Amino acid sequence: STQCCVTVSPMSLTAATSSDEEDDSDSSTKPIRSEKKKNPASLFQTGGDPPKEKKSKKKAPLKEAESEEETPETLQKNSNKKGKAKKSKKKEERPPSPVIEVDNLEEFVLQPAPQGVTVKCRVTRDKKGMDRGLYPTYYLHLDNDKKVFLLAGRKRKKSKTSNYLISIDPTDLSRGGENFIGKLRSNLMGTRFTVFDNGANPDRANADWSNVRQELSAVVYETNVLGFKGPRKMTVIIPGMNADCERVPIRPRNDNDGLLMRWQNRNMDNVIELHNKAPVWNDETQSYVLNFHGRVTHASVKNFQIVHSSDPDYIVMQFGRVADDAFTMDYNYPLCAVQAFAIALSSFDGKLACE
Repeated sequence: STQCCVTVSPMSLTAATSSDEEDDSDSSTKPIRSEKKKNPASLFQTGGDPPKEKKSKKKAPLKEAESEEETPETLQKNSNKKGKAKKSKKKEERPPSPVIEVDNLEEFVLQPAPQGVTVKCRVTRDKKGMDRGLYPTYYLHLDNDKKVFLLAGRKRKKSKTSNYLISIDPTDLSRGGENFIGKLRSNLMGTRFTVFDNGANPDRANADWSNVRQELSAVVYETNVLGFKGPRKMTVIIPGMNADCERVPIRPRNDNDGLLMRWQNRNMDNVIELHNKAPVWNDETQSYVLNFHGRVTHASVKNFQIVHSSDPDYIVMQFGRVADDAFTMDYNYPLCAVQAFAIALSSFDGKLACE
C-alpha cells in the first residue's frame, strides 16, 4: 500500500473522530466532484497589486521529463481511493522529479512552483559535529538523478527563540553572507513560526520600503487533546497570488502587521490559509494513515500534507520520513522552495519534536 502512517501511537486513537473518517471516504461517491474541476491556481488568487519592483519576467525554463510517470492530475485522482489500490502488487517506485533547470538558484528558490508540476525534493539532516544534534544542518536537494542542491538551513545558536538561517550555499550559513536567502523565526513557546526573505529589518527601511523583508509564510501548531502525541494540527498562512500568478508582497512595518497578526485578526486580504490534511485512523495498523503515493516510507509524527480547505485533493506540499535522517518534501504551486523548506524546518523544532 502507498499509504504511510503519520504516527504509530495507539494513545492517539481518541483523536480520530467519525467525521474525519467520512471526510476521507472515496471522494468519487460525492456529487460535488463534478463541478469541482476548478483550476487549483484560482484557490490562491487574491488580487493584490502586481509587484512594482519586477524588472523582467525571467522564468527558470522548465523541461518536462519525457518518462511516462504519473502526472499531478492522476496523482490527485487516486489520492483518496483508500484500499482500492490493491491491483498492482508491484512496489510503488518513487517517480523522479520532472527535469527542472535551476539556472539561477536564488531566483529559482523564491519562485512559485510551475503550475501542474510537483517539485520533488529530499531533505537530509546532518547531526555530525560538536553540537551532537542540537544544531543539525538541514540540506534540500532536488530528488532527481543530479541531486541538485537548493538550500541549507541551520538553527542559530545565540538566539532567544528558535531562529533558522536559510542559505543558497551549503558551506556558508552566516547571517551577513551574500548567500543568506531567508530565515524562520519562532515565538517563545515554539508553536508559531514566521518565514522571512533576506530583505532588511523595518528599522532599516529606505524611503519607499522596497528593501524591507517580505513575510513568505507563517506556521501555527496546535496541540490536540493528547498534547503533541497524536497527529499534529498545523495551519499555514501564505501571501496570496495576483492575477499574474506572482506572490503579493507582504512587508510588515512592525510586529502587529505580519501574517500571524492578520490571520489572528481575520484580516485575510491577500492572505491564504492552509491546513494539514487530517489523517485517518487505521485499525489494522493501529496508526493514523495518509496516502503519500509511495513518497513516504517511515511512520513519523512529522509526516504531513498541506491542503486548501476548498480542494483537499490538491496537495500544496507534503513532507515525510524515508530514513532516520532523510525526508521527502514535495511542493506545488503556489509555494516556492524557501517557503516549503522553512515549513519543513518548523516541524523539526525542539518544542514540537517528539519523534
